[in-house]
Parts: sequence; structure tokens; C-alpha cells
Amino acid sequence: MDYLGFAAEHLQGLKDEGRYRVFNALKRQVGAFPEVVWHGDGKSMPVTVWCSNDYLNMGHHPAVIEAMDAALHTHGAGAGGTRNISGTNILHEELEAEVASLHQKEAALIFTSGYVANEAALCTLAARLPDCVIFSDSKNHASMIEGMRLSRAERVIFKHNDLADLEEKLAAYPKERAKIVAFESVYSMDGDISDIGATCDLAHKYGALTYLDEVHAVGLYGPHGGGVAERDKVLDKVDIVEGTFAKAFGVQGGYVATSPVFVDFIRSFASGFIFTTSMSPVLTAGALASVRHLKQDDALRQRHQERAATLKARLRAANIPVMDNPSHIVPVMVYDAALCQEASNMLLHDHGIYVQAINYPTVPKGMERLRFTPTPHHTDAHMDHLVKSLITVWEKLSPPRLPVEQAA
Repeated sequence: MDYLGFAAEHLQGLKDEGRYRVFNALKRQVGAFPEVVWHGDGKSMPVTVWCSNDYLNMGHHPAVIEAMDAALHTHGAGAGGTRNISGTNILHEELEAEVASLHQKEAALIFTSGYVANEAALCTLAARLPDCVIFSDSKNHASMIEGMRLSRAERVIFKHNDLADLEEKLAAYPKERAKIVAFESVYSMDGDISDIGATCDLAHKYGALTYLDEVHAVGLYGPHGGGVAERDKVLDKVDIVEGTFAKAFGVQGGYVATSPVFVDFIRSFASGFIFTTSMSPVLTAGALASVRHLKQDDALRQRHQERAATLKARLRAANIPVMDNPSHIVPVMVYDAALCQEASNMLLHDHGIYVQAINYPTVPKGMERLRFTPTPHHTDAHMDHLVKSLITVWEKLSPPRLPVEQAA
């Protein structure tokens, strides 16, 4: 078999469809965000980042940097092993206690990423609960889907945020059968938000555990940054909360917060936890400092929400097809993979604006978009430049202006 030829053919297919992913090398500069330096094609230039998941720029916060620097010189660079074999640092336990408190749970467990947390926790629970069936929202993240797939448990997909469809599917199974309802709070591509309380009530009515992914909400919602469940005062209804340190908290790593028994169960049986080197003390210290800071800084969250709402209003006023939603995510619809990539390239090279094209499989084919994530550090001047640049790009490319409601 021509192995290289096979790979090359499939890569060419991605390029022909406009879905080939190009990595943009950026030099982030402490204190300058959202301004960075882009490097490519043997040259460099300043650009403004509009698609970072470091939603609050905590990755550059002095408290986080100071904590990481202190940890480096106190504990060293690496953890030294897996959690079971010399790799549990006192900082790991402090961070787990802080996260448990954030979500009003008794215990928590940290992982090397949010992806690993979802994959390991869902796989372990679904594989080991007897005859378990998972009810999964149709727009759940790839990490959740992979965890379910690896568990080999039966999986039932319910329509996105559709409680009537979920109840119909739950009712088709015996109440005594093991069940998990897995869903997200803020969905990262459309920016819509689930009704957490009602979903949990429904799940519990039919004897199911609730597993809530809050990765795009922790640090951003609720009076202490505990996510949408904290904001809506329904944390007590959620059995297992999953989150990340890589977005609003600005560092790296993931976690689950739940009961001590479930934490012990996952840490004792999850291969993705047992057989991997634990988070470095440097990253752990940074995440700990960020969580502690954001528990107190509600003003930063309010500024973030204001910036997102302002950008949406300005895009609508400019007749740019922005999808309406109640969150901080700002999707601008293009509906075509090649045009989406071309728009991204033009914004970067002609206007010094970096926003990544979002194509299949991240979103369905025909629903391609530019996904903007304004932060508290994006000024009115940044928005002026962005809106003017988008108007210019739209005039040159003439992407379809389908009703944005079709994207919901």
C-alpha cells in the first residue's frame, strides 16, 4: 500500500474543500494583549487577536505569573511522576480543594486538560456502571463524545437543548437502569446556554446522573465564577461538573467536581488519570492563583459581558450576520468553507486582525463561521477597526447573507 500517497490524497481533499487547518504562529507579549506578533512566510507583523479562549487574559495577569514563577523556583519544572507514583504535589491538593469550593462540591480531581477530564470521567463512569446508557446533547463537545464512544455504553442523542425530546427518550428506558445525562452550559460555537436546572430535574425524575460541561462558563458566570450553574443557583442539582483552567482561568488543565465517592471512583479506575504524568507545579500554581483571583473579581466578568454585548450590537448595526445568543460568544456566519478561510486570511494579512475560520467538523458543513471572542481588553478602538475591516471584507467576498436564525 502507498501509505504516504493515501495520507497525501486525504490532505489534498481537505485543501480542496477549504478545510485544511493552518496554524498561525503568534508571539504573545505580557501586558500587550490582545496585541500579538504574527510570524509566517519568513516575516512578522503586529496583529490583534479576536479568537482567543483566554477570555479574561488571566494568562497575563500579574498574580498568575508571580505564582507560577514562585512555584518554578520552589518546586521545579515538572511534577515528577503520575499522581500515584511521586507525582502528587501539595499544590494539586490545594487546587482540588479550591475547585470543589468553587462549585459547592465536596471534592474535585484535576487532569492535564479539559479534554482528558471529559474523556476519562465519562468513559470510566459509563463503562463501569452496569448496563449504563448515556443521553447526550446533539451538540456536545468532541471530548465528551470520545469518552462515551470509548466506554462502549449505549448512547442516545437528544435534540439540542430540547427537553421534550430528552424526556421522550428517557421515558423509553426502565427507571432502574443506570443512566447519565451529559450536556454543556455554554455551547462554544453557537453561544447558546442550556436550562441547567430543568435538565437536571428531568434527569433525576428518570433516575439519571447529571454530567455538566462548564468549560466555556467557569470563571465567566456566577458571582464567584462558578459557571452558569452558580449564576442560576442550581449547582446542588448537578451531580458532576467538568471544567477547564485553559479558558477563563488562562492556564492549562481540567477537572471534575463532584462527591468524594465519585472522585475516588474516577481516580481509581480512569486510565486517562492513572497513567499520565500529573500537572506540573508551575501550571498548578498558576491555575490556583487564577481561580482564587476570579472568585473575587466580578468586575472583570461584568466588563467581559459588556464588551461582548457591545460588539454584537455594533456588528448588527453594520449589517454583519452575527448570530444572536445570550453568552460571550460572537459567531459571524459565512456559510461556506472556502469563503470563511479566505475571509480569515484577508482579515489577517490586509487588516492585522486574527480570527480563525471555523469549519467542519467543528461545525456542520454549510454553517461555517468566524468566531469572535471579545475580552475586557478589547477597546472601542479595536472594535472600530474590526467592524470597518469586516465591512471591507464582506464587500470584496460577498458571502451569502442568509438569515442568521437558520444557524440556530
